[in-house]
Amino acid sequence: MAVLLPAVQPATNQTPSTLVEILDAELQRNFKVLKEKAEPPAYFISYAVVDVEGEHIASTLGALQEASHSHRRTLDCSVRVGSPDFDNYHPSNGDRPRFSASRNLPLDDQAVPLERILWLDTDHAWRMAAQRFNLLKSSSQLKAPSADAKAPDFSKEEPAGSFSTPPKLAALGEEWQNRMRRLSREFERFPGVLTSGISIDTLRETRTLVNSEGTKIQHGRLSVRLTIFAHSKADDGQDLYASETFDADDPVRLPKEEMLDQAVERVAVQAASLMLAPETEPFAGPALLSGRAAGVFFHEIFGHRVESQRLLNDTEGQTFGKRLKQPVLPEFLSIVFDPTRKQYNGTELNGWYQFDDEGVPARPVAVVENGILKTFLMSRTPLPEIEHSNGHGRAQPGYEPIARQSNLIVESSKTVEEKVLRRLLLNEIVRQGKPYGLYFKEVTGGYTNTSRFGLQAFTVIPLVVYRVYPDGRHDELVRGVDIVGTPLASLAKIVATSDASEVFNGFCGAESGSVPVAAVSPAVLVSEIEIQRKPNAGDRPPLLGRPSITWGYRR
Repeated sequence: MAVLLPAVQPATNQTPSTLVEILDAELQRNFKVLKEKAEPPAYFISYAVVDVEGEHIASTLGALQEASHSHRRTLDCSVRVGSPDFDNYHPSNGDRPRFSASRNLPLDDQAVPLERILWLDTDHAWRMAAQRFNLLKSSSQLKAPSADAKAPDFSKEEPAGSFSTPPKLAALGEEWQNRMRRLSREFERFPGVLTSGISIDTLRETRTLVNSEGTKIQHGRLSVRLTIFAHSKADDGQDLYASETFDADDPVRLPKEEMLDQAVERVAVQAASLMLAPETEPFAGPALLSGRAAGVFFHEIFGHRVESQRLLNDTEGQTFGKRLKQPVLPEFLSIVFDPTRKQYNGTELNGWYQFDDEGVPARPVAVVENGILKTFLMSRTPLPEIEHSNGHGRAQPGYEPIARQSNLIVESSKTVEEKVLRRLLLNEIVRQGKPYGLYFKEVTGGYTNTSRFGLQAFTVIPLVVYRVYPDGRHDELVRGVDIVGTPLASLAKIVATSDASEVFNGFCGAESGSVPVAAVSPAVLVSEIEIQRKPNAGDRPPLLGRPSITWGYRR
């Protein structure tokens, strides 16, 4: 039974901070000039400041590798000229414009140095915006209008006002350094492990946004990630990896010592066992994906294809562009993206936030209901049929926000117990006359292609895969597998789901940088999945013998 712990709550302030006041005052001064005297005039300006403070500790084989503290503050300035119907961000040839590089800001809330950077960056951003806007106006007279030309370039949203800051994170200190040393030393017991380590990262992130529409917000989050990893190599040279991660909003909510010891043991045994596992052949047949594996599966083949900006780009495949209000998944499946949800059954979710990176409040978005596509993930770039943002405009500092995923939650009305799901897998193997099926237990991530200049395909990268035999033999661990496929065919082959869900936390890299995300899904049975061989590094394991092990100083 999961134990629910109260989340660390941000400190809510009734009045804006000094930083908010400095940003807003300089924005109003610059906006007045650019609106009234510039040609073309600006109609919108925003300043986004991200303050990130963190600590990192890494250890390997009982020795500390790194213990560092960092603190950085960056500014992103956006200037729009023209009008919301047609401005300098208007899509052209699939490009994603950027008008001002991310700037480092002083950590102190002092007006003079902050104002100087804001002034110069705003002037530079306006010049770049004006140049592109004039080019767009000229080229628009020569080009035939696209099917989506009636969609404006920017949506009107209600201004938001909210001020909160995450609490300070206590320093990890010597206690955690010693813990990392002790845990990482355990890998010495496993001769097959070539490299290994344990790291812990704490992050305190505060985001501040002001814009010319009146939005003034400050909010943030705390996050802690502990990572255990091991690397081994098969006799044929294939590199093998095993890892586990734990996420929390405070170090005290990470697993206790005993559970971490068990995790180290699992990772080490997995890395060593993969060395002895046979390399599998390309195969297509029935498979069972664990909840974590299925979460990545949905993130890659479905989630990226409902990010709305892809429907306005003529270079994109637009898989679901004409499927609104139509079936896109089996009717027993629904998908909600919910950035307001911090936990799922006691597990922290990495994709939560209070406001997106355009200042729009976070909200749950039911994208699919009973298999029917209801909407898309929206930033402030409208679609012809959807005028407003639904709080999914996201970006890493240094990038322009676009529609991105948050917490993807798969819900099913056709569930069975996991033992029944496995029996259904065995039945499917026999029905198809296959020698075996596959069980994907752990994955590390994936990637997908959504462009029409190339195959509309995805890849999911498993870590732990088993062959499942219908004749009663034990499941067989195999290696060298990547899941591949195309989205529409793969989604149509989902047969049933389990009655329990799992969480996969990670970071998604795409056009607007890396953003934290999570995927929650039950285990999924598919009638067919295709695997291909991983690339092989080719170099053999070390020729030299392993150094002798001593607990203490080497004499």
